[in-house]
Amino acid sequence: MKRNHTMMQFFEWHVVADGNHWKHLSELAPELKAAGIDSVWIPPVTKAITAEDTGYGIYDLYDLGEFDQKGTIRTKYGTKQELIEAIAECQKNGIAVYVDLVMNHKAGADETEVFQVIEVDPNNRMEEISEPFEIEGWTKFTFPGRGDEYSAFKWDFTHFNGTDFDAKEQRSGVFRIAGENKCWNPNVDNEFGNYDYLMFANIDYNHPDVQREMLEWGKWLVDTLQCSGYRLDAIKHINHDFIKEFAAEMIRKRGEDFYIVGEFWNSDLNACREFLNTVDYQIDLFDVALHYKLHSASLGGRDFDLTQIFEDTLVQTHPSHAVTFVDNHDSQPHEALESWVEDWFKQSAYALILLRQDGYPVVFYGDYFGIGGPSPVDTKKTAIDPLLCARYQKAYGEQEDYFDHPNTIGWVRRGVEEFEGSGCAVVISNGDEGEKRMFVGEHRAGEAWMDFTHNREGAITIEEDGWATFTVNGGSVSVWALPAPLEEDGACVKNDEVNNTAEVKE
Repeated sequence: MKRNHTMMQFFEWHVVADGNHWKHLSELAPELKAAGIDSVWIPPVTKAITAEDTGYGIYDLYDLGEFDQKGTIRTKYGTKQELIEAIAECQKNGIAVYVDLVMNHKAGADETEVFQVIEVDPNNRMEEISEPFEIEGWTKFTFPGRGDEYSAFKWDFTHFNGTDFDAKEQRSGVFRIAGENKCWNPNVDNEFGNYDYLMFANIDYNHPDVQREMLEWGKWLVDTLQCSGYRLDAIKHINHDFIKEFAAEMIRKRGEDFYIVGEFWNSDLNACREFLNTVDYQIDLFDVALHYKLHSASLGGRDFDLTQIFEDTLVQTHPSHAVTFVDNHDSQPHEALESWVEDWFKQSAYALILLRQDGYPVVFYGDYFGIGGPSPVDTKKTAIDPLLCARYQKAYGEQEDYFDHPNTIGWVRRGVEEFEGSGCAVVISNGDEGEKRMFVGEHRAGEAWMDFTHNREGAITIEEDGWATFTVNGGSVSVWALPAPLEEDGACVKNDEVNNTAEVKE
């Protein structure tokens, strides 16, 4: 039996744009592994429109911080060589690396072109609000700093189906490019009538040359970086059939262990189920529905019914394909999908994803290391580390839920023989101080369990019949288990030798 897998999203929106992020990852790899992290999702590695761009304003897919383009050789995060070295260092420490891919659009074109468009209603992209007319759009990508290195493919307006700016009139809008076989792809999310178009110059996945180029790029990238998987950005805006083909090609290229998770930002479970069916369950999805449940719980306080926290979530209906998270770069304060889980509930939220048997949990860099920028947020490392330790040491075996009170819920993990001393009892309250009487097994009789979070002092002794009454502070969480040995610096001891090859989630 293998230890639990845990991912970290290794960036937040306001990571300092000093080009040192890949070096930072290299330096932190041993510390992350010691904390219980065995995979990292890293930000987009390709050249963006500026050296300050977080990476989603994508310019050149083949420039990983190697060519002098857009006023910089490095990306926001560093150079290509530093990236390769960081991935190798992670893998040396037993940490798999998943690279963020932005395949929906391109930005920062090198030249403008003149072509015909039809303006559409931004709130209903299927409704045309103009006759065909001519605009001057930023759609020609020649990559003068890279030339034909790695790929001779040059992008022009025929490879896109929409854009948002007319340089001739200096006017913004949603402009569908006109011409033969030009339309929004129907196999996308149906928000705003059709959500193929998101921003910038929208890549046309109806075009066979585009499909071939993107597949070749995906294979080139994984060969170049030797990464363990991909995180696919904004896939509800991309032809779902192409995502299916892309995933199949990458897995065919790298093997069944190549891991892919998609950002399908839709809390509707039927839409998620349909998408997973379309792509033949080759990829996992982030559990957006659970994120919004956690956000609502943090806003609702004692008025939120904790017994319903997992209702209508992906981890409940598709546990083997759910990637659970509390917050990310888009949900953090002042960003596009702001839905920040309030601080008082943050530790409880992490317990809900880290200490249960289902889902592949992600720890957000912004929670673990803090958020920079104009509105800084402090680190919650001291609140998360005990949960990571408990996940690594204790959260194994049969799970039994005690979701029988709207303000106080609990569950137990019975432990497994392979990991001596494993097993735990978790109690969460969003109201007053509470308790939960739970069964952990007759074989635990007489054991003295402590609270890993240190929110409660003292020990609880397991009774002869295997039951005990586990307590929790109001608006808090407690994780009761046999004490684990600690390193000299207070970190949780990891009994296993570090594996020199990075494992991916099975």
